[in-house]
Amino acid sequence: MGALITWFTGSRFALTVGKWAAIALTITLFLLSLRRAAERAGRLAERLENAEKANEIQRQMLEAAARRPHDHNELAQRLRDGRF
Repeated sequence: MGALITWFTGSRFALTVGKWAAIALTITLFLLSLRRAAERAGRLAERLENAEKANEIQRQMLEAAARRPHDHNELAQRLRDGRF
């Protein structure tokens, strides 16, 4: 049995199979790495999009607060003028 294993591991066929197996393993690992990187990039893009939406909403709220009437008299005047 030992002679068979020694013959197989020392043969050209085993070396060729080993080379192709190593190449296939390398390509597979590379593709899996690309997939994980794409998933990570997708999550980061989604997080950025959500942050941009939140910032836009906050900006709109700040603009609305800047335009609000400052006291009761100004509110009443706006209601009378129909500008509210």
